Amino acid sequence: MSDFPSTSLWTAVSVLVVDDEPGMRAILKKALSKKFAQVDVAGSIEEAETLRKRCHFDLLIVDINLPGRSGIEWHEAFDPSTRRSDVIFMTGYADLDTAIKALRAGASDFILKPFNLEQMMQSVSRCIERRLVERQNFALQRDVERIHPVDIIGDAETTQKMKNVIAQVAPSLAAVLVEGESGTGKELVARALHQLSKRTGPFVPLNCGAIAPDLLESELFGHVSGAFTGAKKGREGLFRVANNGTLFLDEIGEMPLSMQSSLLRALEQKAIRPVGAEREVQIDVRIVAATNRNLKQEVEEGRFRRDLYYRLNVLTVELPALRDRLDDIPTLAHHFTQVLAKELGMQAMNWTHEDIQAMQSYDWPGNIRELRNMMERCILLGKPPAEYWRELQGDAIPLPRMVQPNQMQAVGADAEVGSNRPCRCHDENDVEQFCYPTDWTLKDVEKAHILQVVDSHSGNKSAAARQLGVARKTLERKFKDWADEGVL
Repeated sequence: MSDFPSTSLWTAVSVLVVDDEPGMRAILKKALSKKFAQVDVAGSIEEAETLRKRCHFDLLIVDINLPGRSGIEWHEAFDPSTRRSDVIFMTGYADLDTAIKALRAGASDFILKPFNLEQMMQSVSRCIERRLVERQNFALQRDVERIHPVDIIGDAETTQKMKNVIAQVAPSLAAVLVEGESGTGKELVARALHQLSKRTGPFVPLNCGAIAPDLLESELFGHVSGAFTGAKKGREGLFRVANNGTLFLDEIGEMPLSMQSSLLRALEQKAIRPVGAEREVQIDVRIVAATNRNLKQEVEEGRFRRDLYYRLNVLTVELPALRDRLDDIPTLAHHFTQVLAKELGMQAMNWTHEDIQAMQSYDWPGNIRELRNMMERCILLGKPPAEYWRELQGDAIPLPRMVQPNQMQAVGADAEVGSNRPCRCHDENDVEQFCYPTDWTLKDVEKAHILQVVDSHSGNKSAAARQLGVARKTLERKFKDWADEGVL
């Protein structure tokens, strides 16, 4: 008889033998009881199902040819959505159809009668070894998640509100819609929702906009062999991969309308039908969807199903843009500096107050993703953010060329060349531009430019914000800051 590994883990394994021959049950119970603490036997499927309802078994050793229901017909134990046991089938009538049915039912191994005990114990050893490795991997994964939990960086008021909402909705089984601009960290929030939900299955992300529309159904629901041209092998879809876990559908607004109806059915029925399959498969998956689009507007314009929108929008987490949580920039800058320096194998840089101010004076249209990329370039180039920012702003917002005094027309009645007020000038195409004194700081130029644009729109801040390419809230914040400083 093959030697089983000498480990206390084996004593935690439970085995159920199902065979209508009393002699076979007695032999296997005696041999297995030497290795495992719990070994039960049953003479029929009905008796076995009663035992299975009472306690969990890690391994089922089942004879196929049983009175009444055969071993392969034991659907309760072999349902792929709920099965948690390895299965070894035994049979004295070997044929190809029986073997195929056994494999489809989820057999881990298939043994022909009569067999010697050594053969059976080797099969049992392989099954249990594989199960113990899975347990250890699961434990290690949970330990890694415990040591390195998903951490949303920041202590700004808007960030704290977002964290509170995440903690509140995470334990629910309902779908969650995460809304926010590109680069605000929607997948990070989705991972936090999964981690705090304590669901035992995996977190499975999918970018709906990155998959070709004709492949999306197969990607989500899977397919059987021969379902379409090129489908030589069957494939599990991401719904089944994410069973008992969380499926994160990023950029849900990119999903084609035809696919939206299939997704809605899957959510309502809690079942999927793989492409080419005849039967549905039950699934237990929590959906977290994300978008940077206005889905309500997409619904009104007919690009997104209204019923699916209501199904996904049970709970909502709105992510603030980085420009609305500028108080988090010092913490984020420190975090990214430490992480990136380690990843790049370079020394971490220390940022000055000027560096932080430079970063807080920008609106970050690319949000946290843009901040991280900028920090990485600064570390690689060895250039502090303030210096880098001056060069970037100079490239991104070129100032008008210098003109001679006789070409200038003062903005204000008391403005003079060389004064501390901007002037209007014209370029070679006679296009009017604003010129600023060269001794002004970037902050002074920004303020003067914003005021001039707002003035050009007769005080309409919404129109000015659109021209400037920023949110109206940003303008309101800047005007408030200037008022508080007494410079407005």
